[in-house]
Amino acid sequence: MPRPEQRTVAIVEDDPLMGESLVQSLALEGIATTWWRTGAEALGALGRTAHPDALVCDMRLPDMTGEDVFRELARSGRDLPVLFMTAFGDLDHAVHLMREGAADYVTKPFEMGDFLARLAALVPMTEEAAASPLGVSPAMGEIERYLQRIAGEPGPVLVTGETGVGKEVCARRLHDLSRPGKPFVAVNCAAIPAELLESELFGHEKGAFTGAAARHLGYAERARDGILFLDEIAEMPKALQAKLLRLVEERCFHRLGGEAAIPFRARIVAATNRDIRASAQAGEFREDLLYRLDVFSVEVPPLRDRPEDIEWLLEAHFQMLLGASKRTLRGLSALAVEAARTHPWPGNVRELRNRMERAVALADGDLIKPSDLFPRGSAARQQPSGALVEIRDAAERRAIEGALADAAGHPAEAARLLGISRTTLWEKMKRLGLSS
Repeated sequence: MPRPEQRTVAIVEDDPLMGESLVQSLALEGIATTWWRTGAEALGALGRTAHPDALVCDMRLPDMTGEDVFRELARSGRDLPVLFMTAFGDLDHAVHLMREGAADYVTKPFEMGDFLARLAALVPMTEEAAASPLGVSPAMGEIERYLQRIAGEPGPVLVTGETGVGKEVCARRLHDLSRPGKPFVAVNCAAIPAELLESELFGHEKGAFTGAAARHLGYAERARDGILFLDEIAEMPKALQAKLLRLVEERCFHRLGGEAAIPFRARIVAATNRDIRASAQAGEFREDLLYRLDVFSVEVPPLRDRPEDIEWLLEAHFQMLLGASKRTLRGLSALAVEAARTHPWPGNVRELRNRMERAVALADGDLIKPSDLFPRGSAARQQPSGALVEIRDAAERRAIEGALADAAGHPAEAARLLGISRTTLWEKMKRLGLSS
């Protein structure tokens, strides 16, 4: 049941694969959906209880046309924005219906990023619904919008950022936006021995070298028309960089020992935690390959530069990990959240997940405490810019408010959680203008 503030989109589509794909894609955007298979079913529900914010309707339905649905809605006085999905042969009908008041149309087959962008123009999202699967910070929201813009483009994408920031998460988000249902093939260029990487990437024919007992399809071939994700691209040997450059430029490759050129249809997304431009200037990475990979650039900021994501990530990983465990924890204490906010997170999101995984497994109460996240007192404090007194007061205020919340408003218990005397707590509360 959607929440009152959540946007709802109704879908009229008889194709089960297309309908399921649309429902899943809209769910990722935080949009609730209602899915009808026939025009009669849709009109019946819309005439009774259904009140969606927009209607997505196929032009060809088993019992009537999308045009019939639109005209019946107009006759009943329903003012509902309608986005038509049309095959090329029905394009004239869709254009004609737009002149009569239909909101927009997309031509099948369409890129999901383009579809979502057109729908977003019809259905303004709430703040919650607009939150990206990448995070809630302005920085990750900007990356989300950029990925939506480039989703329909074929050019390579270069994702940079520190270890653990979520470069592969961004690559998978681009895959969800642009090529859902198609393969996502991830290759860690640093994890495969250099002498094996070429065979693993391009494949080989039987007898191509000693031990090649059968034909082997490489990652480039297995990616088909999906995404080939090349992680740690800066670690690729220079001899293989030349062959990757040919793959990017000529869109074909040869298996080792093979003579026939094999078309390459996938989109390349490369990632690195190194300063790859400095590596190119130092002669460690081919500049011409860098230019070809760097068509679209995504720089993922470290977690310390997007503190808005910390609590969101903690909660998301807590729910995911708790669902896979047998524990009955209630959640994170406010003091644990405060400790996480002041930790510099040198390992970024990967470190956060690891700490949360250990905390869920070993917490000795029903709330995760700071000592569960940072058992060795390793929550190093990072001083932000600004007046030191204001920084201290803001941190103390958050910590005291969090402790009072954890203690259900009882000062004695809050003082115990904070590790200070009740008198000291009262003094601080008086100075900060807090009450229990």
